[in-house]
Amino acid sequence: MSTDTTARPSSSSASGAVASGPVASGAGASSGSAAAASSARVELVVLDMAGTTVVDDGVVEQAFARTADRVDLGPTLTRDEALQHVRDTMGQSKIEVFRHLTGGDEALAQRANEQFEVAYGELADELGVEPIAGAGELIEALRASGVAVVLTTGFAPATRDRLLDSLGWQVDAALSPVDAGRGRPAPDLVLTALLRTGASSVASVVVVGDTVSDVLSGRSAGAGLVVGVTTGAHGRDQLLAAGADVVLDGVAELVGLPQVAGVLGGAGAGAGVAGGSAGTGSGAAGSGSAAESTALSVA
Repeated sequence: MSTDTTARPSSSSASGAVASGPVASGAGASSGSAAAASSARVELVVLDMAGTTVVDDGVVEQAFARTADRVDLGPTLTRDEALQHVRDTMGQSKIEVFRHLTGGDEALAQRANEQFEVAYGELADELGVEPIAGAGELIEALRASGVAVVLTTGFAPATRDRLLDSLGWQVDAALSPVDAGRGRPAPDLVLTALLRTGASSVASVVVVGDTVSDVLSGRSAGAGLVVGVTTGAHGRDQLLAAGADVVLDGVAELVGLPQVAGVLGGAGAGAGVAGGSAGTGSGAAGSGSAAESTALSVA
């Protein structure tokens, strides 16, 4: 895994306030958002992985299916019910998901979780890892502008780090539930990211994710701006209903929000990111090149 604590430019500039203007046209903002009341400059962006920054082509479900083939999860749920629970809880801690699927049998849940990590690793070798268009460029642009970037996931650290090594991204931290205490939808991952990076307040934090759990986690943490993206598990209406301030077609569109454009120095600084998403931005919502890829996602 590549994490970097190199000092970045000062975040004290008044530009780039978390609520410096309207959201991007057609993005789908919720009314009375928390961001509207905040004037803190963006200092930290917390990015989910699977479906947000890394292509999710149903591989999480495939890994669960392989696990169910190898480990008897018990009589609590049928296979279809278990799979539906997996879909509903995308973004949450995988061990917590298995605790539910096994009816609270801790030893069985731990064994299933270990097999899930093995299955996911196998799929990583078979399918590879591909970032969502513009994600890597966004991370680079944010960090070059003095904004800390933390990636979060429901995976165990070993799997998380293996996949991050494949991506080659430089980030300020990468967190799994074991690093924070509780997984999503609890606020722990976001608050741990704040503590790790030294951001001055929760109002200066932007949380971005593709699941209801991501949104609920950001809201519970009191983040200044909570952004949903439609490139993963849940749709626009679900994300807005969960409390997202704005929903975008892809993470690269984050540079179009005035709150983020301000810290990037305007359109010029974000041009490379926006350009990287050309032709895949709206298509990433389900039918573009990201969805057509057979690459592996992370959770």
